[in-house]
Amino acid sequence: MENKDNVFIDGMIFKRPRENAPDFVKGSISIKCAEFYDYMKANIKDGWLNIDLLESKGGKYYAKLNDYNPEKKEEQSPFGDSQSSSPF
Repeated sequence: MENKDNVFIDGMIFKRPRENAPDFVKGSISIKCAEFYDYMKANIKDGWLNIDLLESKGGKYYAKLNDYNPEKKEEQSPFGDSQSSSPF
């Protein structure tokens, strides 16, 4: 189930590109290491921390925790046995 609340990333700031930056520069990220490290340790799942980079209605960029967790579906074998995917 996906959390609909915005969970902002502690210790991380996403900024618009500097003036006169080339078109391929989309922004920059600043990380306050001690604060981000604590946040990362508290939110890591299966070795990953997923972060979405978004733009607010007011045009400000920000980073938000992506806590989407797809539901795992049980595999069905061709014989209707949900325990095994092997026909043997």
